[in-house]
Amino acid sequence: MLIYRTILKLRHRAYDRGRRPCAEAGVPTICVGNVTVGGTGKTPLTELILRELAGRQLAVLSRGYGRRTKGYLEVDPSGDASLYGDEPLQIARKFPGVKVVVDEDRIEGCNRIGSSVDAIILDDAYQYRRLKASLNIVLVDYGRPVFKDSLLPFGRLRDLPERIFKADIIVVTKCPAAMSDYEKGCYAQDNLHMSGYEAAEHIAYTPAGDKIPVLFSTVEYMKPAPVFEGAEASWPRSDRAVAICGIARNRQFVDHLAAGYSLQEVFSFRDHHRFSEKDIRKFNEAMLQHPFACFFTTEKDSQRLKDCRLLSEDVRKRLFYLPIEARFLSEGERELFVRLLEDLVKGRV
Repeated sequence: MLIYRTILKLRHRAYDRGRRPCAEAGVPTICVGNVTVGGTGKTPLTELILRELAGRQLAVLSRGYGRRTKGYLEVDPSGDASLYGDEPLQIARKFPGVKVVVDEDRIEGCNRIGSSVDAIILDDAYQYRRLKASLNIVLVDYGRPVFKDSLLPFGRLRDLPERIFKADIIVVTKCPAAMSDYEKGCYAQDNLHMSGYEAAEHIAYTPAGDKIPVLFSTVEYMKPAPVFEGAEASWPRSDRAVAICGIARNRQFVDHLAAGYSLQEVFSFRDHHRFSEKDIRKFNEAMLQHPFACFFTTEKDSQRLKDCRLLSEDVRKRLFYLPIEARFLSEGERELFVRLLEDLVKGRV
């Protein structure tokens, strides 16, 4: 771990001091990233940005984690997850007016998107130091403070925890729905190592004395939606459920289901899991074992499940996903966030 930490420090120092070149895109770029491995809620926050900037010409650029292809591709909503990755496909299907692109070379991706858009949202690009984003938004999971975690492979940190101080905005995600200003201040100081927090301004002070917005958000589960056309709308009214989830941290999803249903079975997989024929057989068998249960999955998993041709017709009729939306805990936090976004893209319409 000490060797990994040293390598990270030397790498960041080289970029910070200009020893390694950093490119900028020709249009404003908004990076949504973190310093951990998955599970902080980047996709819900990206979708929140798209909703708040509705009416602008926007693009989303992702490397397309888990895809079997390489290079630059514009995401076709009618395609499958193996071509683009599940998260880019989800965004393309939900926001048909947004250009969604995958390319592991973010500089090439930005160049090919060009200046026809008002802003490019960079998914998970905070460690991609070759490209300098106009606005860096770093997410921290409320339940897993970065300064109480460890670098890989002993923890889930893929970057130095103090790198959060280089962000333009810090968003603490997956917070309890109700937090007082006092609780926010305590969290900022105890878990983000800030030297102070001004609740009225939603501003915290880094150890070096720099001011940075620190905003607190949560996620809300929306009404169940069918994964396949022809699903029977009455199934979510059942009192029994089977869960299928392949996300980084599934506890919140499972707990949400358990609060409203009698959970008969939970199929849990690693993040971005590619469902095998063996997995599908288990789902089909579970339908026979639990004939009165509705099957629920996450919105991200639904993108990959749509490609599973071996799913039985009975499972397809009762398979639903639970959409989630990120929201800030106060209107003041939302207004500050939107103002910073609007200031960035001002004059591009």
